[in-house]
Formats: sequence, C-alpha cells, structure tokens
Amino acid sequence: MTSRTHLSRRSLLSLAGAGVGAALLGACGDGGTPSDPTAPQTIDWWHIQTTEPLKPLWAALAKEYETAHSNVKINITDQENDAFKKKLTTVTQAGNPPSLFQSWGGGVLKQQVDAGLVKDLTEETSSWIGELTPIALEQYTVDGRIYAIPWDMGMVGFWYNKELFERAGITSTPATWGELLDAVRKLKSAGITPIALGGKDKWPGHFYWSYLAIRIAGVDALKQAAADKNFDNPDFVAAGQRLKELVDLQPFQTGFLGAGYEETDSQASTMGNGQAAMELMGQWAPSVQAAWSASKKGIGDKLGFFPFPAVEGGKGAVTDAFGGGNGFAVGKDAPPATVDFLRSIVSAANQRRAAETGAILPVNKAALDAVRDPNAKLVAKTFASATGFQLYLDQAFAPAVGEQVNDSVAELIAGRKSPEQVTKDITAAAQNT
Repeated sequence: MTSRTHLSRRSLLSLAGAGVGAALLGACGDGGTPSDPTAPQTIDWWHIQTTEPLKPLWAALAKEYETAHSNVKINITDQENDAFKKKLTTVTQAGNPPSLFQSWGGGVLKQQVDAGLVKDLTEETSSWIGELTPIALEQYTVDGRIYAIPWDMGMVGFWYNKELFERAGITSTPATWGELLDAVRKLKSAGITPIALGGKDKWPGHFYWSYLAIRIAGVDALKQAAADKNFDNPDFVAAGQRLKELVDLQPFQTGFLGAGYEETDSQASTMGNGQAAMELMGQWAPSVQAAWSASKKGIGDKLGFFPFPAVEGGKGAVTDAFGGGNGFAVGKDAPPATVDFLRSIVSAANQRRAAETGAILPVNKAALDAVRDPNAKLVAKTFASATGFQLYLDQAFAPAVGEQVNDSVAELIAGRKSPEQVTKDITAAAQNT
C-alpha cells in the first residue's frame, strides 16, 4: 500500500510507529560531523513501496539526488507494511533506526514526538511548506509543530468492477447501506464474489467499522469518544451490527481470513484479476491491484469508484470522508541532507512525476494538474468537497487503541466477537492508555 496503516504494534516504540531517526554519526564517520552539510552523509530511507510504479520512481529520485550531491549516499530499504513495521521495531529497540521513514501521522506520530524520536521540521521547512495542501499537513502537525511531511493524501471508498456489476444487473452504485447489501445479494445470486478482503492483515477490515461509525454517529462523535475514552454507546454498537449484517451475507472471497492485502491470492490480487466485484480501500488501490494482478495491468477501464454509502437514519453526512495519506518523518539524529532530500520528494516537479503514475494524489498544490486518471480525479473531487474528515482510526488514536480497533473488528468479521464486545474492548484499551 501505500497503505497506512496499519499494522502490528507490540511495544511503545512499535506503537509509536517505531520509525525514528538514523544513527548517523556512524554513517558520517568519514571524518565529517552531522552539522557540516559538505561532509559525507548516508541517508537510510525506509518505505513501503515494494512494487510498480512508485518503487522505481523512489529509486530514481534517490539516484538523482546522489548525482547532484556527491557527498550524499541514500540507502533504500523497501518492505511491505507489516514486515516494515516489525523490522522498524527491531532496529529502533536496538538503538539504530533509519533516517527517513514512512509515517501516517495522527496518534502514532504524537507518541513518537512525545518519546523524542523524531525531528521537529517546522523551521527547516518554513520556506517551502506553504506549497503543500493544509488538510494533508494537518495530519503531521502536533501541538502546532510539523514533525513529518505528507506526499500523498486522499480517502477510502469502494472500488468496483463495472463489468461484474453489469453482469449482476446492478445499474447504479449503492448510495445507502441497504442498497449495498442488495448489491451483495445480486452479485452472489449471479455467482460473483461480491467483496475482496485481506482479513489476515486486519487493518482493511477496520475500514468498514470506522466508516459505519462515521455514518451512524458522525465524525465529531468519534473524536469525542476518543477524548472521553469511551466508545461504549449505542451508535458504535450499531456500527458493529450493520457490519455484522454484511458479514452474515458471506460476501468475501474464499479464504479471506488467511489472505493479506498485498500478496499472491490477496485482496489486491483478487480485485486486480477480476475475481471480486468490490473492495473498500484508499486512493492507492488501482496501482496495487495492477501490481498484484497476473497481467500487471489490473482491470483497466472496468474499474470504478464510489463513496461509502449513507446509513439510513445515521447522524453522519455522506460527504464526510475517512482516509489519510502517506508521509515521511525524519529521525532525530538524521544527517543534514535528509530534510533537503525530503523537500525534493515533495517538490512540484517530482510530485507531478508521482501523480502521473496514477499511484498518488499529490499534496503539492502546483502538481494537482498532473492527475489524469478519471477515478483518481473522482477521488480527489470527492475528497476536496468533504464536509468532515477522519484519519484512519488505527493512526488517529493512541496506538494501543488503534490496534484494539483492528483486532476487535477482525474478531467481529470472523464471527468471534459481538458488536457490543467490540465497543467494550476499544473502551477498555482507551482507558488503559
């Protein structure tokens, strides 16, 4: 993914996103000091772009920067989400974390800040930070200070296969939860798998409960519950009940509980190979579907997008968005060139290059014209008109609470927990933080 998200968190450092700055004194050991920008410097850059199209682009940006700065060497480590987090936790606990690393902001970034693990970028970015869209930057700002820089921002919604919808006799995209359930029934009757889900990774499942909570209770209610450390109320129970309605229809592909998001026989490959009609995923979905499809092209112009539907009687607006993006944080001991390299990544020219791949929605305002794909344009338009916004819950909340959301919703989807137990578990986790 460029996903989020998301991911195993077992200790304070891993809960804090674990990716913290580089032990660069050793990296700069050719006689230079970190305060000398002309000294030899090594940037250890860790990201989660393991496939086309962003993996080669990131490699190209690193090589171009090295060419322009002969004293800088950039070492890249790219891993899938969960493997990335686990390795990041290990090296952080050993006191040797990387210089530049993936971040999704929110409560996870706040814990990194509180632990003194990331660099305050406010002053160093002041001359160019105004180029970036404010709503994207908000997710990486803690107590008015900037601690990470976004390079992509968007929202979660339903990606669907137009051909399979047509085969099932579905003539319009669902606008309400009831209509979505009806679409699932029609797809099953036509012998089509309605929804692809990577149940093993847990975080894709939390999107359903989160969006239902937003539609039923409203964005402000979620924020208030986090502040009060109390999710045990009827609206959040109702979110679980609505999700159980979907689960009871058995809409997911065979083996979904053991499937990941990005791998062979995964959520992404199931959609990319045209084997399911829908998936609930973020703005990166088309590129990941293509990367894991047999053809490496996905389903092309058969793919469409629609926002998460309204829930009948809900307090939340259908125009409220749930999602986030991707960013990079800088470790507290990173070499001087790290922030300058990060600036190059989000420059208008390089944001255009990234946007032209179709894998991101740029945060540099001058690069928005590079979005060409009709679906990406629709996501951008929907996101731009959002009346409210909620960051992924497993990033917005304190890490232990976000992890509990993922775990409990996964148990609900697997049929092992009730809607009432989900809210009690999340409340218990919140009250223990």
